[in-house]
Amino acid sequence: MFGLGSRNSARWSNFALLGIIGFAMIAGMLLVFETIAAERAEREQVRATNEVLTELRNVGNVALNAETGQRGYLITLDRRYLEPYETGRQQYQQALDRLRRAVGPDASARQLQLLDRIENLTLIKFSEMDESVALLRDGELLDARTKLLSDEGQEAMVRLRHAIREMEQIEGNSLDRAGAETARAEGRVLPLLSVVMALLLVSLFLGYHLVIQTARAEARAEQSTALAEARDRADLLAHELNHRVKNLFAVILAIVSMSARDEPEAKPMIERISNRIRALLTAHEVTQGTEDQPPASLRNLVETTLAPYRSETLRAEVDGPETLLPSKHITPLGLVLHELTTNAVKYGAWASGGMLAVRWEVARQKLNISWKETCEMSDGEPERQGFGSMLMNSAARQLGGTIDRSFTAGGVAVLIVIPLEE
Repeated sequence: MFGLGSRNSARWSNFALLGIIGFAMIAGMLLVFETIAAERAEREQVRATNEVLTELRNVGNVALNAETGQRGYLITLDRRYLEPYETGRQQYQQALDRLRRAVGPDASARQLQLLDRIENLTLIKFSEMDESVALLRDGELLDARTKLLSDEGQEAMVRLRHAIREMEQIEGNSLDRAGAETARAEGRVLPLLSVVMALLLVSLFLGYHLVIQTARAEARAEQSTALAEARDRADLLAHELNHRVKNLFAVILAIVSMSARDEPEAKPMIERISNRIRALLTAHEVTQGTEDQPPASLRNLVETTLAPYRSETLRAEVDGPETLLPSKHITPLGLVLHELTTNAVKYGAWASGGMLAVRWEVARQKLNISWKETCEMSDGEPERQGFGSMLMNSAARQLGGTIDRSFTAGGVAVLIVIPLEE
């Protein structure tokens, strides 16, 4: 009865852990959706801001060009100078209408006030120019010049420029706020993905621990009927745990893929997230093993990671002794190998027809993995660290070792050093 109670307790503990992992993954997907929505809102704000700024410049240019034509006509009395003035008179109302449509119905009270001020000042400026041009056409040169030298038109133009600059500043502030919101949304995604990774590591460790307990029970019971039944139940629970973990991966991948179906602009980001989730799935499958390959095999992990891309043209040399990895090292090392493989396909050896070599050895209780790409490199070492670099730094801490990368004109070299337990 005590053994049955312990098994039931372990089973419910695993179910509870799977529930926590599922909840964390769903929360992660919600944050991903929130990030996508924030990026879409930022792009929409950029479009709207550019449209408003363009129309503001149009209004200012129309008034300035018309004023230039008016003053040229006044100075030279040459009617050819009236062309930009006449063009401005025909276009300024259309420019104001486009500006009002670009600002839209969701504008703030201050924006609406500035919009009314810009329209009124534009009308005042063109009314002043119309009067002076009319006086010139009637031959009243002195009155026209007196009108031009008055402060009415100059003051209207100065106030118009101030209103336009304030409207531009408001639009710039709106764009800055949208960018800050996107940055906050992206900042919430990475910590939650780290929590999901930690929960997956715990579940993998518990599954491995369950297999060890089953093996010890077999040795103690000497293949008795009771032990056979216990082993069957343990195997069933392990398979059920493995099946549920795979189902969770499949559900998450489906959710991620569906989120990009109607959002083409989010597809690159969704693809990167999907690739990293598949890397976690690959690491999990390696811990389970197959009939012809042992679980937690380093060679199996490397071959499985390279297999989707490897071909006659995309060549790779894999060499090293048979090495079994601790369960806690599988997931972080699998993510590192996936990131290196993706970089090789996009930017490194496999992007330029070069050669990839992966070799490892065990010396002094340390596993040394050499990843070397032979190809022509022109960009050198990246100037900033992206998510892939942060992922490698996090994986190095989980492995308790180091990951050193060097970029030369002849290719990329990565040395991974992992301490092994005796």
